[in-house]
Amino acid sequence: MPVFGGSVAENPTVSIVPVEGEAFTKRMLAPLQENKLTLLLRQGMDVDMALRLMAQEFRTFREGEEVAYTNKPSDRTGYSFFRRLVLHLSSIQDRNRLYVEPMFFTQSWTLPASAITPEGFAALEQGYEIRFEPATNSYILSKKVTGRLMITNYDPDNLPEAERIRLNREAENSPPNEIAVDIRKDYPGGEFPIHGTFRLRSFQGILDFIGRSITEEPEYDIPPDPRTPPVRENPASTVDIVETDSRPSDAGLAVEFAGRYYSLRPETGHQWNLEAFRLLYQLYQMTVTDLPTFGTPSITIAK
Repeated sequence: MPVFGGSVAENPTVSIVPVEGEAFTKRMLAPLQENKLTLLLRQGMDVDMALRLMAQEFRTFREGEEVAYTNKPSDRTGYSFFRRLVLHLSSIQDRNRLYVEPMFFTQSWTLPASAITPEGFAALEQGYEIRFEPATNSYILSKKVTGRLMITNYDPDNLPEAERIRLNREAENSPPNEIAVDIRKDYPGGEFPIHGTFRLRSFQGILDFIGRSITEEPEYDIPPDPRTPPVRENPASTVDIVETDSRPSDAGLAVEFAGRYYSLRPETGHQWNLEAFRLLYQLYQMTVTDLPTFGTPSITIAK
């Protein structure tokens, strides 16, 4: 994808700087990280829509073995479970009981008093809370730590600290493009317990998913799990794109490519398609970084 830049002048010039090499890898091919998903969810984005677009699969353990439920229509078993799972999360979000919060806890270390010099003690005071333990002639160092993010149906701060540490240790075993989920019994939505991680895909993976869904691998209706209460929206397609021979008269925006026209399917009532397309645009903007033009081959178009 080109990056367009220009300036106002008597003879204006437009330079097109290709995105290539490491920049292309970071922006398009690298998997999205958990902080991008949580930023969107904290702004009120529908969790069902966000995960259907951004998540490649849901991973969990069954009878001691790790299993993956892929967000891929050709995998009917995995896709059906994935769709029911994210729809259930949406029902919890509708009740304002879905939390997307990091694990906060206090981490402690014990150091022998003989191992700490006056200079070292002064340095440790800057970042740690220090308590002397006379019985063992040692210092107890403690520090508030912000752990990994987690999607839950309860307030993580209400958990015992040992449990928060355990959950964070478990989450830290996952790469940055995975976000942990812990939906427990005895809380809203707990009739469908969920424990595992969503693995996020790259922006290129999102585009591939949408492109294949037009004709090659279309999505289809998946009814909610019997344990899920009624939800507002459950469309068959994440982004419903129509392919036609001519420009649709009712399309707000249509793009021509290779003699075919592509547009969003018109809707009445809640505009799911439009919102999903806006989310796609926001995700693209999240991948954009300022690129230096020095030393980069470019195409310059003068007036």
